[in-house]
Amino acid sequence: MATLTYDYAGSTAVIGPLARASEPHSWDLCAEHADRITVPRGWEIMRSVSGFGAPPEEQELTALAEAVRESVAVGSEPLDGFDDLPPRPSVAPSRREAATSTRPRPGRRGHLRVLPDVD
Repeated sequence: MATLTYDYAGSTAVIGPLARASEPHSWDLCAEHADRITVPRGWEIMRSVSGFGAPPEEQELTALAEAVRESVAVGSEPLDGFDDLPPRPSVAPSRREAATSTRPRPGRRGHLRVLPDVD
């Protein structure tokens, strides 16, 4: 995994290790795309010499998913300072109830319009 960061003013693209925080003018790339990416003519591309971080192992992701499922299934007591949430309704509202609810409805006229060609 890698992060592509670009600078239009300097006509430069930098491909380096995966960024820890989101930054403007940057995108996260998989290793395959980081290796294959090209830049426009006249631009300079700088690639990290240290390579890119490998994605997490499948076993690590599976263990994390199981831990999350386990914590949800156990049903722990609420933490101090937090109220216990009321139970969720087990039955979804009927279509009629959903249709007559007081949710806002979009207007008839949208915000986009079609303009005729000017010849």
